[in-house]
Amino acid sequence: MAGFRFPADGDIAEDLRQTYGYSGDMAALYCATTGGRVHKQHHYLPLYDRYLAKWRGTACRVLEIGVSKGGSLSLWRRWFGPAATIYGIDNDPSCARHDGVNASVRIGDQGDADFLNRVVDEMGGIDIVLDDGSHRMADVRASFDVLFPRLAVGGLYLIEDMHSAYWPDWGGGLGAAGNIYRLAFDMVDDMHHWYHGQAPHDAERAKWVTGVHVHDSLLLVEKERVHRPRNSIVGTA
Repeated sequence: MAGFRFPADGDIAEDLRQTYGYSGDMAALYCATTGGRVHKQHHYLPLYDRYLAKWRGTACRVLEIGVSKGGSLSLWRRWFGPAATIYGIDNDPSCARHDGVNASVRIGDQGDADFLNRVVDEMGGIDIVLDDGSHRMADVRASFDVLFPRLAVGGLYLIEDMHSAYWPDWGGGLGAAGNIYRLAFDMVDDMHHWYHGQAPHDAERAKWVTGVHVHDSLLLVEKERVHRPRNSIVGTA
């Protein structure tokens, strides 16, 4: 992961307070992770809180791409609570040891559409996707193309560690056609097709993208039914 590696003996909670002004539950849960290892950029934690708080304590359906050492599944279980359906997928067979601990784990490739669809069918649908998988552009795009259409209305698609979008060896690069932020720009264009008059890049997807949020290394896409903009004037002169 790019960026400054915080010292192993550093006070993460204090860094979050001092640097980001954040001392919420996500910070405490992250710092208290046991029974697995999780690796996150510190600025992600207040963003998780901002975007994922509304699902806490609900029966939401969460799919994480990338299981690794199992720590993030532990974090999501403690964040979302016992009612949530949480699945993790990974192409490393050793990750199967995490199945049934904090989530269900299935082994397969994030670029395999049949595999992804089987997992979503087993889950009964998805409300949140967190792509923390290979971080390679082809895989990220392949997963998005399969999973965003299956995301429930009101759902959120979150892609982590997208600094890799600027690495040629990972299929990206500044201005490269494969850079996943080109997709983000296309979606922003499509959100505003009412004004520029050009056909959407993807007419079906354009019916459902209501928000595209870009943070350092994080790309989030909100799914709701898109409505034609309307405006009005109220009050007296």
